[in-house]
Amino acid sequence: MRLRIAAVGRLKAGPERGLLDRYMDRAAKSGRVLGLSRLDLVEIPEGRSARAEDRRAEEAAALLAQVPDGAALVALDETGRMLSSADFAAFLAARRDQGTADLVLAIGGPDGHGPALRARADLLLAFGAMTWPHQLVRLMLAEQIYRAITILSGHPYHRA
Repeated sequence: MRLRIAAVGRLKAGPERGLLDRYMDRAAKSGRVLGLSRLDLVEIPEGRSARAEDRRAEEAAALLAQVPDGAALVALDETGRMLSSADFAAFLAARRDQGTADLVLAIGGPDGHGPALRARADLLLAFGAMTWPHQLVRLMLAEQIYRAITILSGHPYHRA
């Protein structure tokens, strides 16, 4: 199964980008043996519309364009379900085992996701009730993907 993080906005060079790249590289290398063949990051520009609802719709359309036919879609959303790391790993494994070829994890812009993307999502996922900067959410998501891979492979990285 191919994994793709699709995010609104660009993460500039710096310590966050370096750590994001490290976790994405670890996940890509470790995931191959588990049938998780790739982890990509696609960054789309923030919407330019003046109204928040128009920006959400514009960004949702751009994010949905990154979702291949038949792919599973996870939208990171503050109102979504909170999963433990083990439950997130089980979710990824279940999708892989069901034959899902692609799974896209969408991170919206500052105004959140548009209704079209939320309606299409197979899972709304929250990283807690707090609001996180979008740059850190990318990093946290990449780390959780890597952690899920280590859980599925029995690696001691995750010690819960």
